[in-house]
Amino acid sequence: MTDPSTPRVAVYVDFDNIVISRYDQVHGRSQWQRDEARSHAPGRGSEVGQRLLDAQVDVGAVLDYASSYGQVVIARAYADWSLPANAAYRQQLVNRAVDLTQLFPVTSGMKNGADIRLSVDVVEDLFRLPDLTHVVVVAGDSDYIALAQRARRLGRQVIGIGVAGSTSRALMAACDEFADYDELLVKQADDEVDDEPEPEPAAPTTGRRGAAAEPEPSEAAEAPAADAAQEERIRQRAGTRLLMRAARLVHDKHPDDAWLSFSEVKSQMIRLDPAFSERSLGYSSFSDFVASRPSVVEVEKTKGSGQARVRLRPNH
Repeated sequence: MTDPSTPRVAVYVDFDNIVISRYDQVHGRSQWQRDEARSHAPGRGSEVGQRLLDAQVDVGAVLDYASSYGQVVIARAYADWSLPANAAYRQQLVNRAVDLTQLFPVTSGMKNGADIRLSVDVVEDLFRLPDLTHVVVVAGDSDYIALAQRARRLGRQVIGIGVAGSTSRALMAACDEFADYDELLVKQADDEVDDEPEPEPAAPTTGRRGAAAEPEPSEAAEAPAADAAQEERIRQRAGTRLLMRAARLVHDKHPDDAWLSFSEVKSQMIRLDPAFSERSLGYSSFSDFVASRPSVVEVEKTKGSGQARVRLRPNH
Protein backbone atom coordinates (compact mmCIF):
# COMPACT_ATOMS: atom_id res chain seq x y z
CA MET A 1 0.00 0.00 0.00
CA THR A 2 1.31 3.45 -0.92
CA ASP A 3 2.34 5.66 1.99
CA PRO A 4 0.11 8.77 1.77
CA SER A 5 2.98 10.87 3.18
CA THR A 6 5.23 10.00 0.21
CA PRO A 7 5.54 12.92 -2.23
CA ARG A 8 3.95 12.19 -5.62
CA VAL A 9 5.74 13.34 -8.75
CA ALA A 10 4.55 13.96 -12.31
CA VAL A 11 7.11 14.13 -15.14
CA TYR A 12 6.40 15.77 -18.50
CA VAL A 13 9.01 15.65 -21.28
CA ASP A 14 8.92 17.88 -24.35
CA PHE A 15 10.94 15.25 -26.17
CA ASP A 16 11.60 17.16 -29.39
CA ASN A 17 12.83 20.13 -27.38
CA ILE A 18 15.33 18.15 -25.32
CA VAL A 19 16.59 16.01 -28.23
CA ILE A 20 17.11 19.00 -30.53
CA SER A 21 18.77 21.03 -27.76
CA ARG A 22 21.15 18.18 -26.97
CA TYR A 23 22.04 17.69 -30.64
CA ASP A 24 22.79 21.40 -31.12
CA GLN A 25 24.76 21.47 -27.88
CA VAL A 26 27.03 18.65 -29.07
CA HIS A 27 27.33 19.54 -32.77
CA GLY A 28 26.79 23.29 -32.96
CA ARG A 29 23.98 25.80 -33.00
CA SER A 30 21.18 25.06 -35.50
CA GLN A 31 22.99 21.92 -36.67
CA TRP A 32 19.84 19.83 -36.17
CA GLN A 33 18.00 21.87 -38.79
CA ARG A 34 20.94 21.95 -41.22
CA ASP A 35 21.39 18.17 -40.97
CA GLU A 36 17.63 17.54 -41.20
CA ALA A 37 18.36 15.11 -38.37
CA ARG A 38 14.73 14.33 -37.57
CA SER A 39 14.53 12.24 -40.76
CA HIS A 40 17.51 10.05 -39.79
CA ALA A 41 17.74 7.13 -37.39
CA PRO A 42 20.65 6.89 -34.92
CA GLY A 43 23.29 4.48 -36.18
CA ARG A 44 26.72 4.12 -37.68
CA GLY A 45 25.43 3.79 -41.24
CA SER A 46 25.58 7.51 -42.00
CA GLU A 47 27.26 10.67 -40.77
CA VAL A 48 24.02 12.12 -39.37
CA GLY A 49 23.14 8.77 -37.79
CA GLN A 50 26.48 8.77 -35.98
CA ARG A 51 25.88 12.35 -34.84
CA LEU A 52 22.53 11.29 -33.41
CA LEU A 53 24.28 8.52 -31.49
CA ASP A 54 26.86 10.96 -30.13
CA ALA A 55 24.08 13.26 -28.88
CA GLN A 56 21.74 10.54 -27.61
CA VAL A 57 19.51 11.51 -24.67
CA ASP A 58 19.45 9.26 -21.61
CA VAL A 59 15.85 9.42 -20.42
CA GLY A 60 16.70 7.05 -17.56
CA ALA A 61 18.94 9.68 -15.96
CA VAL A 62 16.05 12.17 -16.03
CA LEU A 63 13.55 9.73 -14.51
CA ASP A 64 16.02 8.63 -11.83
CA TYR A 65 16.54 12.26 -10.83
CA ALA A 66 12.79 12.89 -10.75
CA SER A 67 12.33 9.89 -8.46
CA SER A 68 14.58 11.52 -5.87
CA TYR A 69 11.67 13.89 -5.11
CA GLY A 70 9.16 11.09 -4.47
CA GLN A 71 7.11 8.43 -6.21
CA VAL A 72 6.78 9.05 -9.95
CA VAL A 73 3.07 8.49 -10.67
CA ILE A 74 2.89 10.17 -14.09
CA ALA A 75 5.54 10.12 -16.81
CA ARG A 76 4.70 11.38 -20.29
CA ALA A 77 6.81 12.23 -23.32
CA TYR A 78 5.48 14.34 -26.20
CA ALA A 79 6.78 14.01 -29.77
CA ASP A 80 6.03 12.78 -33.26
CA TRP A 81 7.05 9.17 -32.68
CA SER A 82 6.74 8.31 -36.38
CA LEU A 83 9.94 10.22 -37.14
CA PRO A 84 13.07 8.02 -37.26
CA ALA A 85 15.06 10.18 -34.83
CA ASN A 86 12.34 9.82 -32.18
CA ALA A 87 11.27 6.26 -32.96
CA ALA A 88 14.68 4.99 -31.85
CA TYR A 89 13.81 5.99 -28.26
CA ARG A 90 10.44 4.26 -28.05
CA GLN A 91 11.65 1.03 -26.46
CA GLN A 92 13.80 2.87 -23.92
CA LEU A 93 10.79 4.93 -22.87
CA VAL A 94 8.35 2.02 -22.82
CA ASN A 95 10.78 0.05 -20.63
CA ARG A 96 10.63 2.89 -18.10
CA ALA A 97 6.80 2.99 -18.18
CA VAL A 98 6.67 6.38 -19.92
CA ASP A 99 3.44 7.18 -21.78
CA LEU A 100 4.18 8.24 -25.35
CA THR A 101 1.91 11.05 -26.51
CA GLN A 102 1.78 11.25 -30.32
CA LEU A 103 1.93 14.74 -31.83
CA PHE A 104 1.72 15.24 -35.57
CA PRO A 105 3.04 18.45 -37.19
CA VAL A 106 0.35 21.09 -37.49
CA THR A 107 2.28 23.43 -39.83
CA SER A 108 4.69 23.05 -42.72
CA GLY A 109 7.44 24.24 -40.37
CA MET A 110 7.13 20.98 -38.39
CA LYS A 111 5.70 22.75 -35.34
CA ASN A 112 3.85 20.05 -33.40
CA GLY A 113 2.24 22.08 -30.62
CA ALA A 114 3.93 20.11 -27.84
CA ASP A 115 4.05 23.12 -25.53
CA ILE A 116 0.28 23.65 -25.69
CA ARG A 117 -0.63 19.97 -25.34
CA LEU A 118 1.83 19.43 -22.48
CA SER A 119 0.63 22.52 -20.62
CA VAL A 120 -3.04 21.55 -20.98
CA ASP A 121 -2.28 18.07 -19.64
CA VAL A 122 -0.35 19.43 -16.66
CA VAL A 123 -3.12 21.81 -15.60
CA GLU A 124 -5.74 19.10 -16.03
CA ASP A 125 -3.69 16.66 -13.91
CA LEU A 126 -3.16 19.24 -11.17
CA PHE A 127 -6.92 19.72 -10.75
CA ARG A 128 -7.74 16.04 -11.28
CA LEU A 129 -5.05 14.76 -8.87
CA PRO A 130 -4.82 17.10 -5.87
CA ASP A 131 -2.27 14.81 -4.18
CA LEU A 132 0.42 15.60 -6.78
CA THR A 133 3.19 17.44 -4.95
CA HIS A 134 5.89 17.92 -7.62
CA VAL A 135 5.81 18.75 -11.32
CA VAL A 136 8.94 18.03 -13.37
CA VAL A 137 9.07 19.71 -16.78
CA VAL A 138 11.87 18.55 -19.07
CA ALA A 139 12.31 21.35 -21.60
CA GLY A 140 14.06 24.65 -22.00
CA ASP A 141 11.48 26.65 -23.93
CA SER A 142 10.31 29.98 -22.53
CA ASP A 143 6.78 28.95 -23.56
CA TYR A 144 6.61 26.98 -20.30
CA ILE A 145 7.08 29.98 -18.02
CA ALA A 146 3.33 30.53 -17.59
CA LEU A 147 2.85 26.83 -16.84
CA ALA A 148 5.52 26.87 -14.12
CA GLN A 149 3.99 29.97 -12.57
CA ARG A 150 0.49 28.47 -12.58
CA ALA A 151 1.67 25.19 -11.02
CA ARG A 152 3.44 27.09 -8.25
CA ARG A 153 0.34 29.19 -7.57
CA LEU A 154 -1.57 25.92 -7.17
CA GLY A 155 0.86 24.92 -4.43
CA ARG A 156 3.05 22.47 -6.33
CA GLN A 157 6.82 22.43 -6.40
CA VAL A 158 8.12 22.85 -9.94
CA ILE A 159 11.41 21.32 -11.07
CA GLY A 160 12.79 22.12 -14.50
CA ILE A 161 15.39 20.10 -16.42
CA GLY A 162 17.06 21.46 -19.53
CA VAL A 163 20.18 21.40 -21.67
CA ALA A 164 22.83 24.00 -20.89
CA GLY A 165 22.93 26.81 -23.43
CA SER A 166 19.42 26.10 -24.73
CA THR A 167 17.33 26.95 -21.69
CA SER A 168 15.52 30.22 -21.11
CA ARG A 169 16.83 31.99 -18.01
CA ALA A 170 13.31 33.25 -17.39
CA LEU A 171 12.09 29.63 -17.24
CA MET A 172 14.81 28.82 -14.71
CA ALA A 173 13.60 31.70 -12.55
CA ALA A 174 9.99 30.52 -12.81
CA CYS A 175 10.85 27.08 -11.33
CA ASP A 176 11.48 26.24 -7.69
CA GLU A 177 14.55 24.26 -8.79
CA PHE A 178 16.30 23.77 -12.10
CA ALA A 179 18.74 20.99 -13.05
CA ASP A 180 21.21 20.88 -15.91
CA TYR A 181 20.87 17.68 -17.95
CA ASP A 182 24.67 17.37 -18.22
CA GLU A 183 25.00 17.29 -14.44
CA LEU A 184 22.60 14.35 -14.27
CA LEU A 185 24.80 12.45 -16.72
CA VAL A 186 27.94 13.16 -14.67
CA LYS A 187 26.29 11.85 -11.51
CA GLN A 188 25.10 8.73 -13.27
CA ALA A 189 28.56 8.05 -14.72
CA ASP A 190 30.09 8.41 -11.26
CA ASP A 191 27.85 5.61 -10.04
CA GLU A 192 29.00 3.15 -12.71
CA VAL A 193 31.61 1.63 -10.36
CA ASP A 194 31.86 -2.03 -9.50
CA ASP A 195 32.77 -3.28 -6.03
CA GLU A 196 34.97 -6.00 -7.51
CA PRO A 197 36.94 -6.36 -10.76
CA GLU A 198 35.56 -8.20 -13.73
CA PRO A 199 37.00 -11.71 -13.92
CA GLU A 200 39.27 -12.29 -16.89
CA PRO A 201 37.88 -14.78 -19.41
CA ALA A 202 39.57 -18.16 -19.35
CA ALA A 203 41.80 -18.97 -22.31
CA PRO A 204 40.26 -21.55 -24.64
CA THR A 205 41.68 -25.07 -24.57
CA THR A 206 43.35 -25.91 -27.88
CA GLY A 207 44.14 -29.24 -29.45
CA ARG A 208 46.27 -30.19 -32.41
CA ARG A 209 46.79 -27.57 -35.15
CA GLY A 210 45.52 -24.84 -32.77
CA ALA A 211 41.85 -25.86 -33.07
CA ALA A 212 39.61 -25.60 -30.04
CA ALA A 213 39.49 -28.99 -28.35
CA GLU A 214 36.25 -30.67 -27.41
CA PRO A 215 35.60 -30.23 -23.67
CA GLU A 216 36.05 -33.18 -21.40
CA PRO A 217 32.82 -34.50 -19.79
CA SER A 218 33.77 -32.90 -16.47
CA GLU A 219 34.36 -29.55 -18.18
CA ALA A 220 30.96 -29.72 -19.87
CA ALA A 221 29.32 -30.32 -16.51
CA GLU A 222 31.12 -27.31 -14.99
CA ALA A 223 30.02 -24.93 -17.78
CA PRO A 224 26.45 -24.35 -16.48
CA ALA A 225 27.83 -23.72 -12.98
CA ALA A 226 30.30 -21.17 -14.37
CA ASP A 227 27.49 -19.43 -16.29
CA ALA A 228 25.36 -19.31 -13.15
CA ALA A 229 28.25 -17.85 -11.15
CA GLN A 230 28.83 -15.16 -13.78
CA GLU A 231 25.13 -14.30 -13.82
CA GLU A 232 25.15 -14.00 -10.03
CA ARG A 233 28.16 -11.63 -10.16
CA ILE A 234 26.29 -9.46 -12.67
CA ARG A 235 23.22 -9.33 -10.38
CA GLN A 236 25.34 -8.43 -7.36
CA ARG A 237 27.11 -5.64 -9.25
CA ALA A 238 23.76 -4.29 -10.41
CA GLY A 239 22.70 -4.20 -6.75
CA THR A 240 25.86 -2.29 -5.86
CA ARG A 241 25.31 0.30 -8.58
CA LEU A 242 21.68 0.72 -7.52
CA LEU A 243 22.78 1.30 -3.91
CA MET A 244 25.32 3.90 -4.99
CA ARG A 245 22.86 5.69 -7.28
CA ALA A 246 20.21 5.83 -4.56
CA ALA A 247 22.66 7.04 -1.90
CA ARG A 248 23.88 9.81 -4.19
CA LEU A 249 20.36 10.99 -5.00
CA VAL A 250 19.32 11.00 -1.33
CA HIS A 251 22.52 12.80 -0.34
CA ASP A 252 21.82 15.52 -2.92
CA LYS A 253 18.65 16.29 -0.95
CA HIS A 254 20.63 16.53 2.35
CA PRO A 255 24.02 17.91 1.28
CA ASP A 256 24.95 19.00 4.81
CA ASP A 257 24.83 15.47 6.20
CA ALA A 258 26.71 12.65 4.48
CA TRP A 259 25.08 10.02 6.72
CA LEU A 260 21.77 8.66 5.43
CA SER A 261 19.11 6.53 7.06
CA PHE A 262 18.64 3.01 5.79
CA SER A 263 14.93 3.64 5.19
CA GLU A 264 15.60 6.66 2.95
CA VAL A 265 18.15 4.78 0.88
CA LYS A 266 16.02 1.67 0.48
CA SER A 267 12.93 3.71 -0.48
CA GLN A 268 14.97 5.47 -3.15
CA MET A 269 16.33 2.16 -4.45
CA ILE A 270 12.79 0.82 -4.83
CA ARG A 271 11.72 3.99 -6.64
CA LEU A 272 14.63 3.51 -9.05
CA ASP A 273 13.97 -0.21 -9.46
CA PRO A 274 10.65 -1.52 -8.09
CA ALA A 275 11.94 -5.08 -8.61
CA PHE A 276 14.74 -4.64 -6.07
CA SER A 277 14.74 -7.05 -3.14
CA GLU A 278 17.69 -7.83 -0.91
CA ARG A 279 16.30 -11.33 -0.40
CA SER A 280 16.54 -12.08 -4.13
CA LEU A 281 20.25 -11.26 -3.82
CA GLY A 282 20.68 -13.69 -0.95
CA TYR A 283 20.45 -11.38 2.09
CA SER A 284 18.00 -11.79 4.95
CA SER A 285 17.85 -8.05 5.66
CA PHE A 286 18.67 -4.73 4.03
CA SER A 287 21.36 -4.05 6.64
CA ASP A 288 23.11 -7.29 5.64
CA PHE A 289 22.96 -6.23 1.99
CA VAL A 290 24.51 -2.84 2.80
CA ALA A 291 27.17 -4.34 5.08
CA SER A 292 28.25 -6.66 2.24
CA ARG A 293 29.40 -3.61 0.21
CA PRO A 294 32.22 -2.25 2.44
CA SER A 295 34.27 -1.11 -0.56
CA VAL A 296 31.68 1.51 -1.55
CA VAL A 297 29.78 2.37 1.65
CA GLU A 298 30.40 2.54 5.38
CA VAL A 299 27.90 2.04 8.20
CA GLU A 300 27.60 3.59 11.66
CA LYS A 301 25.12 3.22 14.51
CA THR A 302 23.93 6.45 16.07
CA LYS A 303 24.33 6.85 19.80
CA GLY A 304 21.25 6.38 21.91
CA SER A 305 18.78 5.13 19.29
CA GLY A 306 21.11 2.51 17.89
CA GLN A 307 19.72 3.19 14.41
CA ALA A 308 22.21 2.42 11.65
CA ARG A 309 23.11 4.95 8.99
CA VAL A 310 25.08 4.63 5.79
CA ARG A 311 27.20 6.87 3.58
CA LEU A 312 29.21 6.51 0.41
CA ARG A 313 32.93 6.27 0.89
CA PRO A 314 34.77 9.47 -0.13
CA ASN A 315 36.29 7.91 -3.25
CA HIS A 316 32.77 7.20 -4.55
